[in-house]
Amino acid sequence: METEIINQLDRIERNSLLMAKSVLTFEDVKLLTGLSGSHLYKLTSGRKIPHYRPNGKMLYFDKCEIEQWMKQGRIKTNDEIESTAANYLVNKDKKRG
Repeated sequence: METEIINQLDRIERNSLLMAKSVLTFEDVKLLTGLSGSHLYKLTSGRKIPHYRPNGKMLYFDKCEIEQWMKQGRIKTNDEIESTAANYLVNKDKKRG
């Protein structure tokens, strides 16, 4: 029980430190995104995720850029799709008339 509490406190501390950072390490990005290390390496080598390599070895990431990257490919809700369709039909009728 005591070990479980200590592990939980360690996770809370690690997450709190992560939220306070603006420049992230490889391990930080794995934790933030939930991506595996191999997948994250594939994304960096394919230049599909924004990252920095100032000395040619260590990888660093800008937290805001990673959060923006994670928000790509947003899926519209059904309400948004219906609203877009309704607006299209209204505007289409206005152009004809």
